[in-house]
Amino acid sequence: MVVKDIVEKLIEKSKEAFIMAIEIYNKPTIHYRIEGFSFFICNAWELMLKAHMINKFGYPSIYYKDNPNRTITLEKCIEQIFTNNKAPLRLNLEKIIDLRNTSTHFITEEYEMVYIPLFQSCVFNFNEKMSEFHNVDMTELIPQNFLTLSVSMKSLDVNEIRAKYPIELADKLINTNSTITEMISENNQGFAIRVEHYHYLTKDKNKATSHVYIDKNAATPATIIKELKDPNDTHKYTAKNCIKEINKRLKKLGISLVFNMHHFKLFCNYYEIKTNPKLCYTYKVTSNPTYSYSMQTIELIVEEIKKDPINIIGNLKNRQKK
Repeated sequence: MVVKDIVEKLIEKSKEAFIMAIEIYNKPTIHYRIEGFSFFICNAWELMLKAHMINKFGYPSIYYKDNPNRTITLEKCIEQIFTNNKAPLRLNLEKIIDLRNTSTHFITEEYEMVYIPLFQSCVFNFNEKMSEFHNVDMTELIPQNFLTLSVSMKSLDVNEIRAKYPIELADKLINTNSTITEMISENNQGFAIRVEHYHYLTKDKNKATSHVYIDKNAATPATIIKELKDPNDTHKYTAKNCIKEINKRLKKLGISLVFNMHHFKLFCNYYEIKTNPKLCYTYKVTSNPTYSYSMQTIELIVEEIKKDPINIIGNLKNRQKK
């Protein structure tokens, strides 16, 4: 078989394994979905990375040097492709491999609460690397909205876990949760995408999913906060990250414009992005303020470019001269 054919076959199998992982996880009737997802997503990564290694290093690179009849493990692939052992993407994969290698009798339904942020990030990472390494857009096979994993979440109750399971199993789950929670706080979305729940107050009982009341005579006074947002979550993009994401989207759209910092400043000035709190957050800790931007900024710029990709930059320059 020609090497090119082998690469194509690996990519096709990788696609299928990825789709299987998504379908298994999103089927509510399957109770084996945590193990199933971890198995198939690891398989998808292994096949995809081996195809990349063949293209980059040659066909022999996917075999052990001292045993040319045996292909290397996913762990070895990761070490060779993602050489930074602190990179969030690599840490994410290594944790999911740990789960895949965990004896199935240790895995309980509560593991979903622990691993879903990692699973979701792993899905997006795969889509990104499949596009980068093999120019394959998985959203052409699976609609973008299906890449979001369905999950029913509740907080992990330590006392409930200890009462429900034997000591060995309970300790393993609690320690795993503690380790991963700490790692999530130390890493970006390449490692985990946090699942958060927000509660809103409404006076219309028909729109409410639960009910609360405020006791004015309570010993501890309380204040209702109308809106609380962490700019690290809502405005997490630097200018460079915005440019990178914009170029990625333009490439997917088939727009040949290479967006740069000068272009970004043109948009910021013309659309007054830095004065719009929905688009930009200003950090005024020092005398020289710094800025971070929301996803809405990226979407605004991409949408405006789509309207007239050839003339948009020239038009912005001319308008600002007036």
